[in-house]
Amino acid sequence: MSLPRPRARTSLARHPAPVLRVSGTLDQTVYDALFDAVMQGRLKPGERLGEAGLCEQFQVSRTVVRQALRRLAESQIVEIVPNKGATVAAPSPEETREVFEARRAIEGAIVRAVAARIGALDLQRLQARLEAEHAALHEGDHGRWVSLAGGFHLALAQLCGNRVLQRLLTELMTRCSLIVALYEAPGEAACEHDEHQRIVELLGLRDGDGAAALMDQHLRALESRLALPPPIG
Repeated sequence: MSLPRPRARTSLARHPAPVLRVSGTLDQTVYDALFDAVMQGRLKPGERLGEAGLCEQFQVSRTVVRQALRRLAESQIVEIVPNKGATVAAPSPEETREVFEARRAIEGAIVRAVAARIGALDLQRLQARLEAEHAALHEGDHGRWVSLAGGFHLALAQLCGNRVLQRLLTELMTRCSLIVALYEAPGEAACEHDEHQRIVELLGLRDGDGAAALMDQHLRALESRLALPPPIG
Protein backbone atom coordinates (compact mmCIF):
# COMPACT_ATOMS: atom_id res chain seq x y z
CA MET A 1 0.00 0.00 0.00
CA SER A 2 1.08 3.59 -0.52
CA LEU A 3 2.02 5.40 2.67
CA PRO A 4 1.96 9.18 3.21
CA ARG A 5 5.21 11.07 3.55
CA PRO A 6 6.22 11.24 7.25
CA ARG A 7 5.50 14.52 9.03
CA ALA A 8 8.42 16.47 10.50
CA ARG A 9 7.52 15.83 14.11
CA THR A 10 7.34 12.01 13.99
CA SER A 11 10.17 9.77 15.20
CA LEU A 12 10.96 8.38 11.73
CA ALA A 13 10.72 11.72 9.97
CA ARG A 14 14.32 12.71 10.68
CA HIS A 15 15.50 9.86 8.48
CA PRO A 16 14.86 8.61 4.92
CA ALA A 17 11.64 6.67 4.44
CA PRO A 18 12.06 2.93 5.18
CA VAL A 19 11.97 0.31 2.47
CA LEU A 20 8.69 -1.55 3.05
CA ARG A 21 8.20 -5.22 2.30
CA VAL A 22 4.98 -6.41 0.74
CA SER A 23 2.58 -7.37 3.50
CA GLY A 24 -1.01 -8.47 3.87
CA THR A 25 -2.07 -6.55 6.99
CA LEU A 26 -1.74 -3.00 8.23
CA ASP A 27 0.05 -4.02 11.42
CA GLN A 28 2.56 -5.99 9.31
CA THR A 29 3.27 -2.84 7.28
CA VAL A 30 3.97 -0.85 10.45
CA TYR A 31 6.02 -3.72 11.89
CA ASP A 32 8.14 -3.96 8.72
CA ALA A 33 8.76 -0.22 8.61
CA LEU A 34 9.90 -0.04 12.23
CA PHE A 35 11.93 -3.26 11.93
CA ASP A 36 13.79 -1.89 8.89
CA ALA A 37 14.36 1.45 10.62
CA VAL A 38 16.01 -0.34 13.56
CA MET A 39 18.09 -2.62 11.32
CA GLN A 40 19.35 0.33 9.29
CA GLY A 41 20.09 2.45 12.35
CA ARG A 42 17.47 5.10 11.58
CA LEU A 43 15.77 4.43 14.92
CA LYS A 44 18.15 4.52 17.87
CA PRO A 45 18.10 2.60 21.17
CA GLY A 46 15.96 4.40 23.72
CA GLU A 47 14.09 6.42 21.10
CA ARG A 48 10.42 6.84 22.00
CA LEU A 49 7.76 5.46 19.65
CA GLY A 50 4.71 7.59 20.27
CA GLU A 51 1.46 5.94 19.27
CA ALA A 52 -0.17 9.18 18.10
CA GLY A 53 2.74 10.05 15.82
CA LEU A 54 2.84 6.55 14.32
CA CYS A 55 -0.92 6.60 13.75
CA GLU A 56 -0.61 9.88 11.89
CA GLN A 57 2.43 8.80 9.90
CA PHE A 58 0.96 5.50 8.70
CA GLN A 59 -2.70 6.61 8.65
CA VAL A 60 -3.81 3.67 10.78
CA SER A 61 -5.66 3.22 14.05
CA ARG A 62 -4.12 2.92 17.52
CA THR A 63 -5.18 -0.75 17.53
CA VAL A 64 -3.02 -1.42 14.47
CA VAL A 65 -0.03 0.45 15.92
CA ARG A 66 -0.35 -1.36 19.25
CA GLN A 67 -0.44 -4.74 17.48
CA ALA A 68 2.77 -3.91 15.61
CA LEU A 69 4.50 -2.62 18.77
CA ARG A 70 3.43 -5.71 20.73
CA ARG A 71 4.96 -7.99 18.08
CA LEU A 72 8.17 -5.95 18.10
CA ALA A 73 8.26 -6.25 21.90
CA GLU A 74 7.92 -10.04 21.62
CA SER A 75 11.07 -9.99 19.46
CA GLN A 76 12.84 -7.73 22.02
CA ILE A 77 13.19 -4.94 19.47
CA VAL A 78 10.89 -2.63 21.42
CA GLU A 79 10.29 -2.22 25.16
CA ILE A 80 6.80 -1.35 26.36
CA VAL A 81 6.41 0.09 29.86
CA PRO A 82 2.87 0.43 31.25
CA ASN A 83 1.72 4.06 31.45
CA LYS A 84 4.93 5.22 29.70
CA GLY A 85 4.65 3.76 26.22
CA ALA A 86 7.10 2.13 23.81
CA THR A 87 10.76 2.81 23.15
CA VAL A 88 13.38 1.12 20.98
CA ALA A 89 15.13 -1.49 23.14
CA ALA A 90 18.56 -0.74 24.62
CA PRO A 91 20.42 -4.02 25.33
CA SER A 92 22.53 -4.12 28.49
CA PRO A 93 26.24 -5.12 28.43
CA GLU A 94 25.31 -8.55 29.81
CA GLU A 95 22.67 -9.03 27.09
CA THR A 96 25.28 -7.99 24.55
CA ARG A 97 27.68 -10.72 25.67
CA GLU A 98 24.88 -13.28 25.57
CA VAL A 99 23.87 -12.21 22.05
CA PHE A 100 27.41 -12.64 20.77
CA GLU A 101 27.75 -16.01 22.48
CA ALA A 102 24.56 -17.14 20.73
CA ARG A 103 25.72 -15.73 17.41
CA ARG A 104 29.00 -17.65 17.60
CA ALA A 105 27.13 -20.92 18.14
CA ILE A 106 24.51 -20.29 15.46
CA GLU A 107 26.79 -18.84 12.79
CA GLY A 108 29.31 -21.64 13.27
CA ALA A 109 26.52 -24.12 12.49
CA ILE A 110 25.38 -22.01 9.55
CA VAL A 111 28.74 -21.85 7.78
CA ARG A 112 29.35 -25.57 8.29
CA ALA A 113 25.98 -26.26 6.62
CA VAL A 114 26.71 -23.80 3.81
CA ALA A 115 30.12 -25.36 3.13
CA ALA A 116 28.48 -28.74 2.66
CA ARG A 117 25.97 -27.53 0.05
CA ILE A 118 27.31 -24.37 -1.61
CA GLY A 119 27.32 -24.20 -5.39
CA ALA A 120 29.06 -22.10 -8.02
CA LEU A 121 26.10 -19.71 -8.40
CA ASP A 122 25.94 -19.23 -4.62
CA LEU A 123 29.62 -18.30 -4.58
CA GLN A 124 29.11 -15.83 -7.44
CA ARG A 125 26.29 -14.13 -5.55
CA LEU A 126 28.31 -13.93 -2.35
CA GLN A 127 31.24 -12.48 -4.28
CA ALA A 128 28.94 -9.87 -5.84
CA ARG A 129 27.80 -8.91 -2.33
CA LEU A 130 31.41 -8.53 -1.23
CA GLU A 131 32.19 -6.32 -4.22
CA ALA A 132 29.22 -4.06 -3.36
CA GLU A 133 30.35 -4.00 0.27
CA HIS A 134 33.90 -3.06 -0.77
CA ALA A 135 32.62 -0.29 -3.05
CA ALA A 136 30.43 1.21 -0.31
CA LEU A 137 33.34 1.11 2.13
CA HIS A 138 35.73 2.94 -0.21
CA GLU A 139 33.09 5.44 -1.33
CA GLY A 140 32.54 6.41 2.30
CA ASP A 141 28.86 5.41 2.19
CA HIS A 142 28.74 4.25 5.80
CA GLY A 143 25.00 3.53 5.93
CA ARG A 144 25.03 1.34 2.82
CA TRP A 145 28.20 -0.41 3.96
CA VAL A 146 26.74 -1.24 7.40
CA SER A 147 23.61 -2.63 5.74
CA LEU A 148 25.65 -4.77 3.32
CA ALA A 149 28.04 -5.99 6.01
CA GLY A 150 25.17 -7.13 8.22
CA GLY A 151 23.37 -8.54 5.21
CA PHE A 152 26.36 -10.78 4.45
CA HIS A 153 25.66 -12.80 7.60
CA LEU A 154 21.97 -13.08 6.75
CA ALA A 155 22.83 -14.14 3.19
CA LEU A 156 24.85 -17.03 4.58
CA ALA A 157 21.89 -18.03 6.75
CA GLN A 158 19.65 -18.10 3.67
CA LEU A 159 22.06 -20.54 2.02
CA CYS A 160 22.29 -22.97 4.93
CA GLY A 161 18.97 -24.70 4.27
CA ASN A 162 17.75 -24.44 7.88
CA ARG A 163 14.89 -21.99 8.36
CA VAL A 164 15.08 -22.16 12.15
CA LEU A 165 18.74 -21.08 12.15
CA GLN A 166 17.86 -18.35 9.66
CA ARG A 167 15.05 -17.03 11.89
CA LEU A 168 17.20 -17.12 15.02
CA LEU A 169 20.03 -15.26 13.33
CA THR A 170 17.64 -12.62 11.98
CA GLU A 171 16.46 -11.91 15.54
CA LEU A 172 20.03 -11.79 16.85
CA MET A 173 21.14 -9.48 14.03
CA THR A 174 18.37 -7.08 14.95
CA ARG A 175 19.62 -7.07 18.53
CA CYS A 176 23.14 -6.45 17.21
CA SER A 177 21.94 -3.39 15.30
CA LEU A 178 20.81 -1.94 18.62
CA ILE A 179 24.03 -3.06 20.32
CA VAL A 180 26.28 -1.40 17.73
CA ALA A 181 24.26 1.82 17.95
CA LEU A 182 24.81 1.84 21.73
CA TYR A 183 28.34 0.56 22.17
CA GLU A 184 30.33 0.99 18.96
CA ALA A 185 33.54 2.82 19.82
CA PRO A 186 34.32 5.96 17.75
CA GLY A 187 36.28 5.14 14.63
CA GLU A 188 35.72 1.38 14.90
CA ALA A 189 34.31 -0.68 12.03
CA ALA A 190 31.28 -2.87 12.71
CA CYS A 191 32.52 -5.64 10.41
CA GLU A 192 35.82 -6.18 8.62
CA HIS A 193 35.42 -6.66 4.86
CA ASP A 194 38.61 -8.76 4.53
CA GLU A 195 37.30 -11.24 7.11
CA HIS A 196 34.14 -11.72 5.04
CA GLN A 197 36.28 -12.34 1.97
CA ARG A 198 38.31 -15.05 3.70
CA ILE A 199 35.14 -16.77 4.95
CA VAL A 200 33.82 -16.95 1.38
CA GLU A 201 37.14 -18.37 0.17
CA LEU A 202 36.94 -21.14 2.78
CA LEU A 203 33.34 -21.87 1.82
CA GLY A 204 34.45 -22.19 -1.78
CA LEU A 205 36.94 -24.83 -0.62
CA ARG A 206 34.09 -26.55 1.31
CA ASP A 207 36.14 -26.14 4.49
CA GLY A 208 33.31 -25.94 6.98
CA ASP A 209 35.51 -26.28 10.07
CA GLY A 210 37.87 -23.58 8.82
CA ALA A 211 34.97 -21.25 7.98
CA ALA A 212 33.41 -21.86 11.41
CA ALA A 213 36.71 -21.13 13.19
CA LEU A 214 37.15 -17.91 11.21
CA MET A 215 33.54 -16.87 11.85
CA ASP A 216 34.12 -17.41 15.59
CA GLN A 217 37.24 -15.23 15.40
CA HIS A 218 35.38 -12.62 13.33
CA LEU A 219 32.54 -12.33 15.86
CA ARG A 220 34.90 -12.20 18.84
CA ALA A 221 36.79 -9.37 17.13
CA LEU A 222 33.54 -7.53 16.49
CA GLU A 223 32.55 -7.86 20.15
CA SER A 224 35.99 -6.72 21.30
CA ARG A 225 35.64 -3.48 19.31
CA LEU A 226 32.55 -2.47 21.29
CA ALA A 227 33.01 -0.03 24.16
CA LEU A 228 31.54 -2.32 26.82
CA PRO A 229 32.18 -1.93 30.55
CA PRO A 230 34.06 -4.90 32.07
CA PRO A 231 31.91 -7.74 33.51
CA ILE A 232 31.09 -7.45 37.21
CA GLY A 233 32.70 -10.08 39.43
